[in-house]
Amino acid sequence: MNPFEMVAVIVVAVMIASVLRAKYGHSRRGGSISADPQDQAENLRLRDEVKMLKERLQVLERITIEKENSLSREIEDLRDR
Repeated sequence: MNPFEMVAVIVVAVMIASVLRAKYGHSRRGGSISADPQDQAENLRLRDEVKMLKERLQVLERITIEKENSLSREIEDLRDR
């Protein structure tokens, strides 16, 4: 096989791979080009849930810090008596 035939075979193989990739919807990054609408809806729901949980965590952290501070103040008040 001469070098020109080898180049032609490689070009044809790359073209076939490109056509198959386009047909089955795979991108070079490994994911699909167009996500399923059901998957997109679930992703949005999960993002909203994560956002809500982060907000709840912030509230719990704030409550915990406030209780620590108030407990420290109460202990100091008792020591002063």
